[in-house]
Amino acid sequence: MPPRKRRSFTAEYKVEAAHRVIDSGRAVAEVARELGIHESLLGTWVKDERRRIAAAEIHGERPLDSAERAELQRLRRQVAEQDKDIAFLKKASAYFAAMQTNRPGSL
Repeated sequence: MPPRKRRSFTAEYKVEAAHRVIDSGRAVAEVARELGIHESLLGTWVKDERRRIAAAEIHGERPLDSAERAELQRLRRQVAEQDKDIAFLKKASAYFAAMQTNRPGSL
């Protein structure tokens, strides 16, 4: 038997996977097969998310709907891309600054 792969999932992935079950009314087993994860793992995420939704309702809050979650994910991806761009620009700036001081005739 091949060794089992250990994977870790982000909180956003867990919530999104749980909402695939909650929002659509589909069976946990069906969505778990679709996502390629174990059914009991997804079942736990669904239970946790339903508890969070119930707790929010008690306090008069409402959870994000699917459009708001999609927008939040889009913004997080955009921020991650901008962080990559900033890191690249910092490296490029340091490189060009080092090259400037190594030029003949520079101070």
